[in-house]
Amino acid sequence: MPGEDPFDQGTGSILRQPKAVWATAGASVVAFMGIGLVDPILPSIAKGLEATPSQVSLLFTSYFLITAFAMLVSGFVSSRIGGRKTLLAGLALVVVFAALSGTSSSVGELVGFRAGWGLGNALFVSTALAVIVGAAAGGSSAAILLYESALGLGMACGPLLGALLGDASWRYPFFGTAALMAIGFVCITAFLKEQPRPARKTSLLDPVRALGHGGLASVATSAFFYNYAFFTILAFTPFVLNMTPYKSGAVFFAWGLLLAVFSVLVAPRLQKRFGSLKVLGASLVLLGADLLLLGYGNHTAAIVCTIVSGAFIGMNNTVYTELALGVSDAPRPVASAGYNFVRWFAAAAAPYLAPKIEEWSNIHIPFVAAAAAAVVGAVVIWVRRAALTHEAEELVPGHATEDGVAVFAN
Repeated sequence: MPGEDPFDQGTGSILRQPKAVWATAGASVVAFMGIGLVDPILPSIAKGLEATPSQVSLLFTSYFLITAFAMLVSGFVSSRIGGRKTLLAGLALVVVFAALSGTSSSVGELVGFRAGWGLGNALFVSTALAVIVGAAAGGSSAAILLYESALGLGMACGPLLGALLGDASWRYPFFGTAALMAIGFVCITAFLKEQPRPARKTSLLDPVRALGHGGLASVATSAFFYNYAFFTILAFTPFVLNMTPYKSGAVFFAWGLLLAVFSVLVAPRLQKRFGSLKVLGASLVLLGADLLLLGYGNHTAAIVCTIVSGAFIGMNNTVYTELALGVSDAPRPVASAGYNFVRWFAAAAAPYLAPKIEEWSNIHIPFVAAAAAAVVGAVVIWVRRAALTHEAEELVPGHATEDGVAVFAN
């Protein structure tokens, strides 16, 4: 409800949920694990398939490029066949393409299978929040807290699973993900009933039309530059750290824990005290400084800065989502799809461009470019603050998603 604080919910209201909610939340954890799963095994994949870092980085590029376009498709599909069937279709695609990824004999095959995986993951996670909110007990704020906790846990555990299974073979994490998602498919089939479909069907172009609103376009543009910085860290840093899968997995596990804590616990409290725009602007500038230290520091500094970046990324994810969903008069599912359509293009570009920039210059410059992108994101927010101030002041942390809109990866 408006003004409701999800952190004031009693323990019972959050934990005493129907089996359908736990089944969907559990599958969401695994779905989000797929984003960072390949992080600690990127060097192993490059070695096993005799590929260059820029070729292996296409695993992220194909994944997120398909994800960007899937943002336009997911609402179109779910408004016609319903949330349950959309979830199951997404899970089925992930199971198939994750398993196929483990059988790849070339980097080209693996990149193609990751694209199919990205489509399935986008269909699933873009619908999961709406389903959890619709089925949850204890109010929408409790449901949103569960969803965001699943996101943070998945982002933290993905690299850890990749490291544990990948230490034996880079193929095993893909097979492991397929098995876990198959379990999620069975649980959702057994426990989740179909929910009412939206009164109005979403067209493919509705999210694009929503970007005609200046405020939403400004948030999406700023998030585009932020995502470039975010995914430079996620996709390029493993090559810079050049650690064993176990050690790299531990680094990104700690990174994911900070992301979860600052997204779910810290960001809402800072928003209440300082306001959304100040928190977002400061966090982006600090992320830029952190990236410069990561790029020019020694190996220990690179490890520390990688972990610390999770705090800034967690805060940014939360604030961007709430701004995007509260800034325009478009229906929130439509606004979310338009916003995510723009920002995921940067997630596709950064993993490819970062190693290319290193080839053209040196290992420091990709981080300089990422730091500049983070600062540009802050400048966009500052320049457009007049269009965003009212909406930012009106937002209650956690409120922007209370109608169950689908938000991918926060």
